[in-house]
Amino acid sequence: MAMALGNDGDGEDEVNSTINTTPLVDVMLVLLIIFLITAPVITDVVKLKLPAERNQIYKTKPENITISISKDGDVYWNGMMKPLPGGTEDLFDKLKVEAVKLPQPEVHIRGDQNVRYEFVGKTILTAQRAGISKVGFVIEPPPRN
Repeated sequence: MAMALGNDGDGEDEVNSTINTTPLVDVMLVLLIIFLITAPVITDVVKLKLPAERNQIYKTKPENITISISKDGDVYWNGMMKPLPGGTEDLFDKLKVEAVKLPQPEVHIRGDQNVRYEFVGKTILTAQRAGISKVGFVIEPPPRN
C-alpha cells in the first residue's frame, strides 16, 4: 500500500491550511448588532426623574449649626477658627447635646472643594449617630452668564 505525500503532478489539489474566517466574522457581526440593540434597553430599565440644579437662598437661623471641613479633614464648629481637637468624637459629643433640643437645629456642612469624601462621610455618619435629622450642604452657586 502506497501513500502519496506530495504533489506528484497527477492533478490533485493542494491542502489548504488557512482558517476560513468568514463564519467567525459573520458571528461577530451578529453579536455586535445584538449588543447595539440591547444596550440602550439595559441602561433605561428604571425610569427616574433626576433632580435639576436649583438655588435656594441660604437663610441663617441662630439655632442652625455650621460644620466646616477643610481639605485636610479638620472639622470646625460654627465658624470657630480652631478645629475640634478630638475630631469626630468631639463633634459627636457636641451634636448629641444639640440633638435633644426642641426644635432640633439643622446641621449645615460646608466642605472644601478639594476635601476627600471620606471626611464628609464621617461627618454625616457622626451627625446620624448623634440623632440629627436634618443635614444639608452649603455650596457656591454657579456663576451667572
